[in-house]
Amino acid sequence: MALPRLVILISGSGSNLQAVLDAVEAGTITAVPSLVVSNRKKAYGLVRAETAGVPTAYFPFKPYRGAGKSREQYDADLAELIRPYQPDLIVLAGWMHILSATFLNCFPHKVINLHPALPGQFAGTHAIQRAYDAYQRGEIAHTGCMVHFTIPEVDAGPVVAQAEVPILPTDSLADLETRMHQAEHQLLVTAVQDLLTK
Repeated sequence: MALPRLVILISGSGSNLQAVLDAVEAGTITAVPSLVVSNRKKAYGLVRAETAGVPTAYFPFKPYRGAGKSREQYDADLAELIRPYQPDLIVLAGWMHILSATFLNCFPHKVINLHPALPGQFAGTHAIQRAYDAYQRGEIAHTGCMVHFTIPEVDAGPVVAQAEVPILPTDSLADLETRMHQAEHQLLVTAVQDLLTK
């Protein structure tokens, strides 16, 4: 029986991608990473994928914007790029582009996102920084991360899994970022495997 296929979308260093690749290698995730897509040419995640022998694609939005093409056109073309790989699950692991319904409707209930905040808190960018600042102001006692199904509304789809991440009085922002990334890696691996075996 063929193993489920993963497509992973990244924009940066790819530490969450690495957690998935390591889990596949260790047998913790029983799947084949069939493609890694980055919308940034210098994303180190592309190097991680190539090192692991996973096919990669660089697919930037900038030429679309330059040609006056819409986000929906980009999303439609991105879906066409991914479709031949027949993904069972598409993982947004630090993917910095909001996907529209044009893309999401091509892969219903197959696109998940990892976000470094708890449901209903700090949607969008700089979530760890915003949680850290809110803690300093005494507004929250802890933060967390979640994996959720992706919908057009940012960081608001049905939650697959979540984990609390403590904030300590002695924490610098870098301390919290390190702790968050460790929690994200564990949560993403667990959530991916759970979804693939349902």
